Amino acid sequence: MNTLYINSNEPGAAEKAAEILQSGGIVAIPTETVYGLAANALDPGAVKKIFEAKGRPQDNPLIVHVSSLEEIPPLVSKMSPALYPLAEKFWPGPLTLIMKKSDLVPDEVTAGLDTVAIRMPSHPAAREIIRKSGLPLAAPSANASGRPSPTKASHVKEDLDGRIDAVIDGGDCSVGVESTVISLVSDPPVLLRPGGISPAQLEEVLGKIEISHAVFEKLAEGEKAQSPGMKYKHYAPKAKVTLIKGSFEKYEKFLLAQKTATCAVCFEGEGKYFEHSLEYGIKGDAGSQAEHIFDALRRVDETGCENAFVRFPDMQGVGLAVYNRLLRSAAFNVIDLDFTRPVYGLTGPTGSGKTTIGEVFSSHGCNVIDTDLLARKAVENPQVIKDISESFGADLFESGTLNRRKLARRAFSSPENTLLLNKITHPEITKLTIEEIHLGEGRGAKASVIDAPVLFESPLTAVCDKIICVTAPEEERIKRISLRDGITEQEARVRVAAQKSISEYAALSDVIIENTDPVTAAQAAGKFITEELK
Repeated sequence: MNTLYINSNEPGAAEKAAEILQSGGIVAIPTETVYGLAANALDPGAVKKIFEAKGRPQDNPLIVHVSSLEEIPPLVSKMSPALYPLAEKFWPGPLTLIMKKSDLVPDEVTAGLDTVAIRMPSHPAAREIIRKSGLPLAAPSANASGRPSPTKASHVKEDLDGRIDAVIDGGDCSVGVESTVISLVSDPPVLLRPGGISPAQLEEVLGKIEISHAVFEKLAEGEKAQSPGMKYKHYAPKAKVTLIKGSFEKYEKFLLAQKTATCAVCFEGEGKYFEHSLEYGIKGDAGSQAEHIFDALRRVDETGCENAFVRFPDMQGVGLAVYNRLLRSAAFNVIDLDFTRPVYGLTGPTGSGKTTIGEVFSSHGCNVIDTDLLARKAVENPQVIKDISESFGADLFESGTLNRRKLARRAFSSPENTLLLNKITHPEITKLTIEEIHLGEGRGAKASVIDAPVLFESPLTAVCDKIICVTAPEEERIKRISLRDGITEQEARVRVAAQKSISEYAALSDVIIENTDPVTAAQAAGKFITEELK
């Protein structure tokens, strides 16, 4: 298919778009929120073309766009009284209202729901196209399903060139995130998707409203999406997105501790501190963040980075919409670096006796986090299983269970393999560790201690206030490893050889505890933590 590109200011642009829509075609049109992929909402065949072009799941409902209030009554079984004050205040504009649908609206538009979502866009080109076509237009965002929504005509071209009939280029979208969606079929009304109209603005008109749990969390298994934008993952580049909460200082330290190339998606003026960065608006200015976030997410993959770490947005006003979109772009992967208690790293070469020192810290009220246990939990993650299988062999999984001993042989056989395993497992271990820190704080722990043999190979160094290294002579460590893990002396020596030397550990640590004599080592640990927690 040859996609036409037409500037909205060209003479006859709206007429050409209307002609295509009237003949059952699909056209990307500009709105103030994002570009929409429009089709005749009353033609099931035309609507199906939207789903096919986008690769959109059929159970995701669409929004119907109109140009005047007079176009709404045929689309609904009953006009909600709340529609009129909301329309007077916010239409035309970035607000979508859900009401009970009429039989005129095909199930293809509503994903089989008995409700229909309707909005009146404010972009002059969109309204002119609707008027010229004489049709209500079903129009989700004009992007490939799951990708960041398009706020420029060039974004539409990236995803849908050759898959749709035409693109009407109306310039950059001013709002930058999709419309607010509120259901008027319940009492009180329920906000299903935050957008350019804030909850506070809605309450000025409606009084009390509720906010759907799906704004902040995944839909439950089997729960139907009542609105677009409620699915598990949306708005995502190919790179893995992680949302980072905390001060810029903590954000910077965490990113600089990453062991692979990462893209910082941060606020204006902050990008200069990173090798790869994209800025998405001004800190504290939710409107500018909304305007630029989708463009930044689209450009992440241009950096060549596999991971993108996004600064936590302002959640006030339209900022709630930015947060909601980022949650889904990150598949709800959030790292909260705002800790209320000290965090210490406990490390050292394998067999040095960290467990004994950890027990001392635990007896002083610390939350000791065993990352070896978290590593076992990490390999239950489906993506981690997939990556290990592809990198080290599917035969490592016997009846769905990882043969850890066999993996250790392969992973520790060379420094390159060790680095590869760390690359696969450390992001999940990091996430689980930070969750454990917050859980410990909730239980009243005086501090958290991260027990991690390969702490310096992970980004967890960035969350530690101090790092304690436990050491012991090499031959003593080999004996301990063989006895502890039931392996041969040679296997133990391979593990020791794969790690840093004691001098390297010491150079990177704040405190050294020599564990040749466990009693003396325990006394040294007790003295340290007592002084720290005064």
